[in-house]
Amino acid sequence: MKHLSFIACSFLLLSACKSNQPLETVEYVDLEKYQGIWYDVASFPQRFQKGCYCTSATYIQKDKYIEVYNRCAKDSADGKISSVKGKAFVRDEESNAKLAVQFFWPFKGKYWVIGLDEDYRYAVIGEPSRRYLWILSRTRQLPEELYNEALAIAASKGFDISKLEKVTQSNCVE
Repeated sequence: MKHLSFIACSFLLLSACKSNQPLETVEYVDLEKYQGIWYDVASFPQRFQKGCYCTSATYIQKDKYIEVYNRCAKDSADGKISSVKGKAFVRDEESNAKLAVQFFWPFKGKYWVIGLDEDYRYAVIGEPSRRYLWILSRTRQLPEELYNEALAIAASKGFDISKLEKVTQSNCVE
């Protein structure tokens, strides 16, 4: 038991140290492959997502930006659909992994791809202050093995994964 406590404490200290380090992104994001629907499997709770179920984001490549369409059902899986449309701008054309997302002018948020399955089955999205984190999946239910891979990536980048909350993605009305 003492060993387990020591390991847990060491991990927390390592995570705290990493949170002061620059946030590393994936080497490259193929924007063609990234397009389409992604489901929010888990995320840090945010005021703008309060009461959301069945949350998804759709990305569509345009000429000079990526159209972003976020939607969720409010207060239950079959609740009223709430949506918002925005734009994402690539900020690092060498990797395509750093984007600035804008839903309301003039405000832009940092959207950095910090983990990405080689087959684009999941993506881990964060931002440098580590206050925002999302685990996205191409399917509403991410297999536990892949979810654990995504968690390990987030933890290794200094995110406090104990703050993650799973998003309800069952009984969703399309």
